[in-house]
Amino acid sequence: MALVLLGPAALATPATLQWSVLRNGPVAGHPDPLGLLELQLSLPADLALPATGWSLYLSTVSGLRTGPTEGGLLVEPVKGTHYRVRPIQPQPVAAGQTLTLRLLAAEPMHRVDKGPRGAYLVLDAEPDRAWPLATTARALVPGPGDPQPPTAAELYARYQRPAPADATALPPVFPPPLHWQAGAGELRWRARPALQAAPALRAQADQLNRWLGARWPGPVDASQPPLRLRVGAVPGNASPEAYRLQIHPQRGITLTGRSPAGVARGLSSLRDLWPAPGAAWPALDITDAPRFAVRGLLVDIARNFQSPDTLSHTLALMARLKLNTLHLHLSDDEGWRLEIPGLPELTDFGARRGHSADPWRHLPPAHGSGADVADPHGSGHLSRADYIALLREAAALQITVLPEIEMPGHARAAVWAMAARERALAAQGRPDAAQYRLRDPDDPSVYRSAQLHTDHVIDPGLPGTYAFIDKVLGEIAAMHREAGVPLRRIHLGADELPGRAWSASPASLETIRRLGLGDRDGLWNHFYQRVDAIARRHGARVDGWEELGAVRRPHVNSNGPGSRLEPNPVFRGRGMRLFVWNNLDDSDDLAYRLANAGHDVVLAPATRLYFDMAHDAEPNEVGVNWAALTDLQQTWSYVPLDDLRARPTDPTPLPGRAALTASGRRHVLGLEGTLFSEVVREPATMQRLLLPRLLALAERAWSADPAWARSRVPADAAAGHAQDWDRFTRQVGTQVLPRLLSEQPGLAYHVPPPGLQVDGARTRSATAWPGLQVRYTTDGSEPGPDSPLAGPDGIPATTGVRAAAFGPGGQRSRTIALP
Repeated sequence: MALVLLGPAALATPATLQWSVLRNGPVAGHPDPLGLLELQLSLPADLALPATGWSLYLSTVSGLRTGPTEGGLLVEPVKGTHYRVRPIQPQPVAAGQTLTLRLLAAEPMHRVDKGPRGAYLVLDAEPDRAWPLATTARALVPGPGDPQPPTAAELYARYQRPAPADATALPPVFPPPLHWQAGAGELRWRARPALQAAPALRAQADQLNRWLGARWPGPVDASQPPLRLRVGAVPGNASPEAYRLQIHPQRGITLTGRSPAGVARGLSSLRDLWPAPGAAWPALDITDAPRFAVRGLLVDIARNFQSPDTLSHTLALMARLKLNTLHLHLSDDEGWRLEIPGLPELTDFGARRGHSADPWRHLPPAHGSGADVADPHGSGHLSRADYIALLREAAALQITVLPEIEMPGHARAAVWAMAARERALAAQGRPDAAQYRLRDPDDPSVYRSAQLHTDHVIDPGLPGTYAFIDKVLGEIAAMHREAGVPLRRIHLGADELPGRAWSASPASLETIRRLGLGDRDGLWNHFYQRVDAIARRHGARVDGWEELGAVRRPHVNSNGPGSRLEPNPVFRGRGMRLFVWNNLDDSDDLAYRLANAGHDVVLAPATRLYFDMAHDAEPNEVGVNWAALTDLQQTWSYVPLDDLRARPTDPTPLPGRAALTASGRRHVLGLEGTLFSEVVREPATMQRLLLPRLLALAERAWSADPAWARSRVPADAAAGHAQDWDRFTRQVGTQVLPRLLSEQPGLAYHVPPPGLQVDGARTRSATAWPGLQVRYTTDGSEPGPDSPLAGPDGIPATTGVRAAAFGPGGQRSRTIALP
C-alpha cells in the first residue's frame, strides 16, 4: 500500500500514537523485570504506510529493549534514549487504520513521564522527511506489585493536624528569621515616602523605587517618616547577608545590611510585610542572617532549553526566597546552550535537535523534542548578549550565576560539535582542523553511560581537549567581565564517567605511560589538575560533582564485597567545592565522609532536593522516580547535618554510617535544589515541580535547625515536628503562595489532592495546607472551579464522590474518588 504524499500540514487530522502499560514485572526470556508497552499507531484518512520501508522514531527516559519483537518489528538504538522501530516483516497500515505494537521498556514503567515521547514517522524513500505523531498516554493504572498512590483515606489521615496555634504566632516573614520583636503602634504613609540610600545600594534602591511607585504613583511627601537603606554592622552577625529591619511609627523604616547582599535579603522580608493599600505597617524589629552561605538552585537548560524570560522569572522567585546561587547547567549530551565566540559549531550543531538523515547537520531528537528542529525546547541557546544580561540581572538581585560545563562525561553535544567542526575544516584543507578534537577517532573503547550514550566522553589524552577547555573558559570569563561580574567559580561536571571509558584510547593510554600515571585514576587526577590550572588562569576556582573529589575503592557492604566512593586526597585543599547528589544505598553518608576528610561540600541529596522527582506514586503526575518519590514534607523534613536517621523524628542514627565531625560541619557550605529537565519542557511544568518544594529548601537553607531536629527524645521530636509542620504549611498556604501569586500572576505550583474519609452519612475532607478549597461532584463528572464546595460539615454523600483541591490562582490537584 502506497503512502499518500501529502505534507503534515496538509493532513486533515494528525497521525497519533497512544501508548499504555499492559503490565510490569518478569517477562519470559529476560532476567530483570520490565514494562510491557502497547502502542497504537493511528493514521488519518489521507495517510497510509507501505508494508515495509518505514520507521517509527520515539524517545523514552526508561529506554527500550532492543532487537526483534514478536510482532515482526526491530527496535534499534539511535542515540541515548532515542529509538527507531521498523518492520522486518510486512506491516502495511491502510489510511485511517490503527497498528498495534508491543515493546519492552528496559525497566518497569511506573510513570507517564518516563514513557514514549516526541514520536514521528519516516519513510525510507524520503529519509529527511518526518511525519510528527501526536503522542499521548492512556492514564496509567498501577497493577499488582507496582507502587501504589496514597488512597483518599490515607491522605485524610496524613493531613490531620495538631490543635491549631494562634495565627499571630506565625513568623512575620519567610523563611523564619533569627529574631523578631513586635513593637507598639504602626507606621502609616499617606503618600510616597522619601527614600534614602547610599550609592552602593543603587540596585536595591531602584527595586524599592519600583515598588513605591506602583503603590504611590504621585510625588514624594518628604514630611513623612523616610525609608532608609544602609550598609553597616548587624549586631551578633558576621554573615555578609545579615540584615536588620526596623519599622517605627515615627522614625519610619530602616533597613541595614552588612553588605548590599544583606540589604537585598532584607528587601525580600520588606516585600513580605508590604501592607495592602490603605493599611499600615505594624511596628517591628527583625534581625536575621542565613544559616548557610550557599543556597542554590540548579536549572538544567541542556536537556530541554528554557528561554531567557523563564530564567528571569526564576531569578525573581529565587530572590523572593532568599536563595543566592543559580547553578546553570549549560551543556550535556543532548545540548550545548551558550554561544562561544570562535566556536559557532557548539550552537549551530550542538544547540539544535531534530530529525535528519545527515548526522552531521545537528543532534538527534531527545526528551520529547521530536523531529522538528524548530522545537523551542529541543533547540535553542543563550546568545552572548542573553548571558551577559542574565548575569547583570542576577547581580542586581545579589544572586551568583554558577555556569556549568559538563566534562569529561555528559559531553556528547560538545564532542560531536567539535567533530563536525573538524570535518568541515578538513574538507577546506585547513591544517588546524583538529585543533579542538575531543574524541580520539581511533578509540575502540566500549562503554555505555547511565543515559545509554556510547560516544559522549572527552578524552584527557588529546591536546585538543585542553585547547577547547581553555577557549571555552576564556570566553565565559570574558562575558562575566563585560557584565561587571567577574567569574569566580565555574562548575565543571565530573559525574557519571562510564567505567570502560578511555580503557582503549590510544591517546589516553599513551598519556598514562608517558607521565607514569599508573591507571585511570591517575589519568583522572591529571585531567582535573590541568583543568583546575586552566580555570585559575581565567580567575576561577573549580566546582564539580562529588566524583571530582572521590575515588572508587573496594568496600564490603550488606550484599558482600563491592566498592564505593571514598574521599580522594589529591584534590583536598585546592579550593574546589563538591556538590554531592548521591545519597543512595551505600553512598547515603558520602557527603559527610567527604566533609570529614576536608573537602568543601554543597549538599544536593537526590532523595530530598531533586525536584524532578515526582511528588508521589500516582503514575500520571509529573516527574520521575529513579531516586525517590519526594513530596513537600520529605523535602521540609530534611535535617542537613544529621540526615542519617531512620525517621526525621527518631534521633537514632542508621548503623555503620559516618556522622559529621565538628570539623566536617565547617566544610558543609550549603544546600542546592536540583531540577534536571529530561521531563521538563514547558515553564509551567518547571514551576509545578519547583513549587512548593522550593519553599522547603529555602527554609532549610536559611533558617536554623528547628527544635525537633535537635531533640534526642523521640516523643518530643515527633510532637515538635507535627507542630512545626503545621506552622510551615500555614505559612505556605496563607502567606507565601498568596504573596508570590500576587507578584507573579499565573505562577504554577503543585497542589496535593484532598483526603476523604466517610463519616456516617457524610464524607469529611482535608487538605495538605490551609488556603486550599475542596470541590466535589457526585455524578461522575470531574470537579471544576464551579463545582460545590466541601464545607466544614463535609460532603453530603458517601459513594460516587469525586473531589479535587483548588488553590489560589486556580491551580488544582488531581481528582480523588470514592467508589
